[in-house]
Amino acid sequence: MLLELKQLGKSFGEQEVLKDVNASVERGDRIGIIGANGTGKTTLLRILYGERQPDEGEAAFGSGVTCGYLEQNAHLDPALDVYGTMRLAFAPALQAMQQLETLQKQLAAAPQDVGVQQAIDHCNAVIDAMDAYQMDTQIKKVLNGMGFPADTWQKPAGVLSGGEQTRLRLARLLLERPDVLILDEPTNHLDLTTMDWLETYLRAYRGAVLVVSHDRYFLDAVCTRIWELAGKTIVTYKGNYSAYLPQREAADERQQKLHDAAVEKAAKLQDYIDRNLVRASTTKMAQSRRKQLEKLEIVDAPERPGRGLNFRFEYDIEPYEELVIMKGLTIRIGERTLLEPLDYTVRRGDKLVIAGPNGTGKSTLLQVLDGKRRPSGGMVRLGSGAKAGVFTQQQARRAGRVIDAIWNQYPRFTELEVRSHLARFGYRGEEVFKDCATLSGGEAARLRFAELALERPNLMFLDEPTNHLDIYMRESLTQALAAYTGTLLLVTHDRYLMQTLGCPILYLEDGKATLYRDFAALHAQDTAPAAPRAAAPKEAPARGGYGKEQRRRRAELRARIKALEDEIEDLGAHIVELENELNDPQVLRDHLLVRDKCDELDDARFHQQEKFDEWERLSEEQERLEAEDA
Repeated sequence: MLLELKQLGKSFGEQEVLKDVNASVERGDRIGIIGANGTGKTTLLRILYGERQPDEGEAAFGSGVTCGYLEQNAHLDPALDVYGTMRLAFAPALQAMQQLETLQKQLAAAPQDVGVQQAIDHCNAVIDAMDAYQMDTQIKKVLNGMGFPADTWQKPAGVLSGGEQTRLRLARLLLERPDVLILDEPTNHLDLTTMDWLETYLRAYRGAVLVVSHDRYFLDAVCTRIWELAGKTIVTYKGNYSAYLPQREAADERQQKLHDAAVEKAAKLQDYIDRNLVRASTTKMAQSRRKQLEKLEIVDAPERPGRGLNFRFEYDIEPYEELVIMKGLTIRIGERTLLEPLDYTVRRGDKLVIAGPNGTGKSTLLQVLDGKRRPSGGMVRLGSGAKAGVFTQQQARRAGRVIDAIWNQYPRFTELEVRSHLARFGYRGEEVFKDCATLSGGEAARLRFAELALERPNLMFLDEPTNHLDIYMRESLTQALAAYTGTLLLVTHDRYLMQTLGCPILYLEDGKATLYRDFAALHAQDTAPAAPRAAAPKEAPARGGYGKEQRRRRAELRARIKALEDEIEDLGAHIVELENELNDPQVLRDHLLVRDKCDELDDARFHQQEKFDEWERLSEEQERLEAEDA
């Protein structure tokens, strides 16, 4: 066993972050650590690496076990170049080589000196353990794999971008080859080719790997176990992330059944007590039931991270067929050509991913398409009826509270309406009053998506929309984008998102744009590009004036009505659950908890009424279309 966690606990002031954490790490383990933002994942990693001390319990490493840690915001020596930074991984071996020269001279002068011979043996052991005589080969292999070509090896580390510095720190750590490799968000700032290389390397790694990641594709490709950090402790699941999901669902179902059975039993006991306590003939039996009720332990209902993040992106205005038209589009920065002349048309309802290595101009292209930059040549035009919504990679700092960001734009909304809308994006209770200036990257992104949903654009330009989001919000966003019937252009490295959308991918590299039909074709390097869709011929109206647009609208109505019915049913179950919780004596004793539960109940009822109103409106429209068809 390389590492064992025993009843680990950590608090910051009155806030308890970790409690009674028990787990173990064996050689060969590939463990993915998941959890919502703010649940203590980075705190756990810092305890494991020794940067923080637990308040309770311990993290016990095996004898002689080495540990390496890639944290999110560390720094490099700016004076060293890229190659010199990599050589630091071999510092013990380089020191041993220097000592070896001196020791060999001493041994030549005194061949019988046992101490000198032992020192030589020790130096050779250090050199052999690190395979230091193959140092240059190892350095070049890792640098190339991590996206550092030979012409970058002499660049000072101080002039590298933040993403390049992260990649260089990871490359050096891989060369150090610790027994336990701890990685915090290692796929941030990596392009597709580098992520593929890293996954292959980690699968063959001789030690154990612990990785915090919100990248589902990466977790599926690398991990053999999942640690879910929820409720201040760790629950372990076998397999990768896709294997974890059904296990988690089954465990939740079991826990929910135990919870429901205990609540039902408590209700029956309480009912018997209420009816029989005052009657002389049954007082003793009622008192006996009350003792049973006092001893009854009600299992907590399962906590579901991301629950309630059920949002959609919709639009009102139907634009013309040709929505984003590019003719001879060229982009240059200085002497560098980012995009050679490109002809392409994005049509109504299309989705298009823009991908490619870092620094190839993906974000620049998106800014040209959404009108923030002028092209160097050619033209870009948006079709009639286009209503664009934009999500940028870095959200600008803003003043005011979260609730004000929505309320100021939609002053006719009631407070309940604003809070109900924000709740769909993870802002609940007192979180709606947070100062926007203090929001993390993920929180700011969620707020921007809440605004986009209200803007109701029929054309969205999204630049790295899943950056900074936890895995639960990423999944909710992926589902919302997949269900979006408008037109979508996005820059992303998120392979699970690409795979789910199943749309064409415009891959930029060395100024050239290659169109792949989908993610599978890109991953297989199938260079047969997807042909741009030809303009669809106009259909003659069907009998009774029932044409293409009506058929499409009927299909949309059927799908949305079915989704609304499911959502109304889920909200009804949630409302019943909240009402039961508000009858719980333990909840009633905590006035703050009662207030939060009441707020959540009001939000759920308001949300359900919204769904009912939409369901009635769409049902009437469906009946009208069916009557016209008849």
